[in-house]
Amino acid sequence: QVHVVESGGGLVQPGGSLILSCEASGTIVRSNAVAWYRQVHGMRRAVVARIVSSGQTFYEDSMEGRFTISRDCAENKTFLQMNSLKPEDTAVYYCGAEIDDGVGYWQIFWGQGTRVTVSS
Repeated sequence: QVHVVESGGGLVQPGGSLILSCEASGTIVRSNAVAWYRQVHGMRRAVVARIVSSGQTFYEDSMEGRFTISRDCAENKTFLQMNSLKPEDTAVYYCGAEIDDGVGYWQIFWGQGTRVTVSS
């Protein structure tokens, strides 16, 4: 079984920064991409940034230049550095990790989310 845990959310003023962390643990035979998503109440969960096993990164247009995704594969950790935060970045942020836990194919394992509130 695989567990994914996010941390690092909180209250920050507009223009501030936060670093979110995502750690996967358990039976991890191999891992592929990891993505950060965010969800505003009543809206669909939307991708923020994604990093694949090669290290290549992808960002939703409005985040590029402000957010940076990185990973420590040895520790099964992924990070999201968020700078120049805006009130519209307020959401619950989720980590979705594509992992093979021994079944022979990728599955996406989700964490419980971490809340980010950008407000003065």
